Amino acid sequence: DAIAEVGIGTLKIEGRKKKPEYVATVTRSYRGFLDRLAEGTWAPPTAQETQPLVQIFSRGFTGGMYGGRAGRDYVTRTQPDNRGLVLGRVVRLVGNEIVVSVSEPIAVGDGLGFEHPEGAARGNTGFTVTRVRAIKQKGERGRHTQAIPAAAEVGVGWVVVRSAQAALLERARGTYTAGTAGEAGAAERLDVVASGSLGTPLTLSFTANGETVTVESTVPLSLAQKHTLDESKLREQLGRLGETPFVLGALDHSALAPGLFLPVSVLNDLRQEAVRELLARRDSSRHARRAQREAKIDAAIAWPASPALTPPPSPPRSGEGSGPSSRVTGPGGTSASPAAPAVPPFRLTAEVFLLDDARSAADAGADEISLDLFLRHPTPPVSRVRALEEELQGRGKTLRLRTPTIVRPEERRVLDKWLALETPIVSGHLGLVAELATAGRDVVADYAVNCFNQHTAHEIFRLGARRIVLSIELTADEMAQVATPWGGSGFDVLVYGRPEGMTLEHCVLSAAFDREVATCRDLCVQKHPNVQLTDPAGYAFPVATDSACRNRLLHSRPVDGSGYLPSLWAHGLRSYRLVFNVPGDPVGKVTAEYRRMIDALGAGERPDLQSIRAITGGEFTRGHFARAV
Repeated sequence: DAIAEVGIGTLKIEGRKKKPEYVATVTRSYRGFLDRLAEGTWAPPTAQETQPLVQIFSRGFTGGMYGGRAGRDYVTRTQPDNRGLVLGRVVRLVGNEIVVSVSEPIAVGDGLGFEHPEGAARGNTGFTVTRVRAIKQKGERGRHTQAIPAAAEVGVGWVVVRSAQAALLERARGTYTAGTAGEAGAAERLDVVASGSLGTPLTLSFTANGETVTVESTVPLSLAQKHTLDESKLREQLGRLGETPFVLGALDHSALAPGLFLPVSVLNDLRQEAVRELLARRDSSRHARRAQREAKIDAAIAWPASPALTPPPSPPRSGEGSGPSSRVTGPGGTSASPAAPAVPPFRLTAEVFLLDDARSAADAGADEISLDLFLRHPTPPVSRVRALEEELQGRGKTLRLRTPTIVRPEERRVLDKWLALETPIVSGHLGLVAELATAGRDVVADYAVNCFNQHTAHEIFRLGARRIVLSIELTADEMAQVATPWGGSGFDVLVYGRPEGMTLEHCVLSAAFDREVATCRDLCVQKHPNVQLTDPAGYAFPVATDSACRNRLLHSRPVDGSGYLPSLWAHGLRSYRLVFNVPGDPVGKVTAEYRRMIDALGAGERPDLQSIRAITGGEFTRGHFARAV
């Protein structure tokens, strides 16, 4: 109700890598909650109403960020997988049976977990119930005492958890296995009405999915000598639907005179004729529905009718000219696409977090420096950043400050101090992109805005962004497709570095040392400036403890797209971004090699695409340049 009062009209449910039973249960539950809200009869869901959500898959619930920044309470360290619903305890062991006292009865097919009373870490097992026996127990109202075969070794006092409920799973499957009539794999009900009298043809009307086919026999009905054409005979022959998607439903023979006969072969011919016609109509209807759906999809993804906003031409590098700017749209736009869009000047941007690295990148040939002041503690003095900007300007290079992707209202005051420098900005915060661009600032939209298609690019340019860093989850070919209406102009490609996989509100460093967030900067500044998380496969992921005490989880290896430079270049993508966000990154070496490669492309020469490998060795990934997500 609070979300609705804010004015939000759409909810998103995530079910990635979950079973269809999970999707069905959660969707049905929230459908019910929303319908209640729409009817004006809202009351918070009861425990009974949310029980299916607990049972279908749950590590335990959290209110997320709705009530405020959750911090370490937002993450579970003890339950990495589904736990389910706590039902009760093991009360005794009798022979090969486990006797339990539970709040809800256990049924055959339920999946049970058993946890040691001192915690699952002390003991944790489970199995599927194959048999259950009720035990009468006095003095325990609302409890169920049951005995089940012992398929695992447990002890008295162990906690009983139901991890899978057979009845709930069956109900969930019933919502989609029956399916919509006419869909593949779903049985379609076929109703039949039979009519006729002595000396007239037998008339059969077959109805399925709202379509009715009527067929008549070429042989008239005659008096029966032995086998009467009654309901039993009709159902036997008309129900032989074999491999068809139909199943015989209602059979109305009230308009068929009694005591009549018709050869079985004629009945079979009538059934087959009707089924062929119904299948033809069904296929035609399906084709029509599919064509209608595809037309709607085509209309939805068609290029916007309004003119695309062409990004302003970037200042050319020294010694280069810039072609005329062009306004381009795709099909349906009001502006005509030029036959040959102006070729954008090429640009190399290096993103760093240290001032000395900014100078190293500039010395190595970067045209633009993106400075992420907020990546780690502490931020440098404003005066030093201003001096760096003036120094780079004197060398014909641009300093662009990178904002955090998350900026809460209470953090805006700190950000405004840096925005007051009036430098160009790069930001993955779409609100900041719109706000600052509207105010006339030079703003680049970072890869965190997830520019994944031409529509998104169109909207971000409409907000005023000068350039857009394409999504790091696009292949090289997909990047080219997104940039085609603009001839590649106005887009950056992240070709080297560790992208930010996610931002954590939960500081793993403070949690590891049991310290309070924002009061423990001695840890990340002095004692443990280089933090990593290592996964079970042995990959180490650097963690940047940023200025707002969030954690930015970085990729375990740098992406290197140098092998795709010729292809990107050929599609007009000429602005490349290098990211250096881990202490000790080879800023100067990598920047210099990329400078040499794009200079070679600019001169029409074939670059040495293996030179970066001499620096990275085997510690790199090609990201998604070749393989889609």
